[in-house]
Amino acid sequence: MKIIFYLIIILSCSIEIFGTNILIPMNNKQKNHLKAYGIAYFSLQKNMNVDWLLNFKGGSFLINYNREIEKVCILRNVSFEIVSDDYKNEIIEEINLLGNNADIVKLETYPKIAVYSPKENQPWDDAVTLVLSYAEIPYDVIYDEEILSNILPIYDWLHLHHEDFTGQYGKFYFSFKNTPWYIDQKRSFENRANLLGFNKVSKQKLAVSLKIKEFLFEGGFLFAMCSATDSYDICLSAENLDICDYMFDGDGLTKNNNEKLNYENTIAFENFKLIENPNIYEFSDIDVTRTRKIDKNADFFTLFEFSAKWDPIPTILTQNHSRIIKGFMGQTTAFNKNLIKSSVIILGENKGANEAKYIHGKYGKGMWSFYGGHDPEDYQHRVGDPQTELDLYPNSPGYRIILNNILFPAARKKKLKT
Repeated sequence: MKIIFYLIIILSCSIEIFGTNILIPMNNKQKNHLKAYGIAYFSLQKNMNVDWLLNFKGGSFLINYNREIEKVCILRNVSFEIVSDDYKNEIIEEINLLGNNADIVKLETYPKIAVYSPKENQPWDDAVTLVLSYAEIPYDVIYDEEILSNILPIYDWLHLHHEDFTGQYGKFYFSFKNTPWYIDQKRSFENRANLLGFNKVSKQKLAVSLKIKEFLFEGGFLFAMCSATDSYDICLSAENLDICDYMFDGDGLTKNNNEKLNYENTIAFENFKLIENPNIYEFSDIDVTRTRKIDKNADFFTLFEFSAKWDPIPTILTQNHSRIIKGFMGQTTAFNKNLIKSSVIILGENKGANEAKYIHGKYGKGMWSFYGGHDPEDYQHRVGDPQTELDLYPNSPGYRIILNNILFPAARKKKLKT
């Protein structure tokens, strides 16, 4: 027994002496892809650099050996290997081969994360807060009050909750106008707008949208899903118009709105037309939910493959162990490709349906990503449905897309150029 004890001590010391590393594979050998991102974030919080090995074993992470990191991997059921410096050098040599579509991006600082979401309880959940909590990545919840008080510059990354920036309360009017939660939500939004000095919710949301746009222009990173994507651009395009009917704001619409939209104000979409009928659960023709004819069992989208050495930004945002990902719906399910600005990069699409699922672009010094759909592991999430239990989906390729965006600002600060 003494011999075994001394062997353990020697082995432990050898780890420190020979400067070994922790390799977290992100291919199909990984037991928990989602929590692996949390390990990378945790390492950055501990002032440890993390090498993100783009296109190597599914976008693996390499960290200098640390006993605490090893313990956390074990506790969170994240697969890892302890590898020597010699093996690390072999990986680097392999990645650096000119013909190998791979690269190394060093993560040095953890991004400070904010989620734009109402503080009160909602009858639905949000995929981003769900996966952040599951991966054990900390974030702050902020809303209109904080944004209008100019708090955004302290953050690196902002996620837009499934918000309606047009002031039409999600266009739930036809189906839910008599339900208590809809009535309470409308009253709450109106009270908040009045307290903040606005006579309409739509005007308050415009002011918030412009603050977010300023944050983006100055170098922030913006991520949005579902209705927060198209409703944000619609809000920007209608800055000087009234696109809310009387049941939303007490008065009628501006005449001929669709002829007066300003697409120069938008960041992602152009030439779209509003759906002004309050009884139709849709904002515009940007979204394809009402027109798509795809069977659930055949609903998939494909991630593009980019050059890791020449296009590191889209490569980071598409790291995954699967290029083909099952589709999922939302109020905004996917985007009509004909209405996407030419400067925007399509990261994931359903080519046969002519729809983009995942897009990315730049504005000023900042960058943004829009991801269609509500919940990557709940095909057609409905109001009142229970939240997804991510313990059942620890290897979700759809949720990995969200977490790529979470870590992206950590890489962007020094190596990546806008």
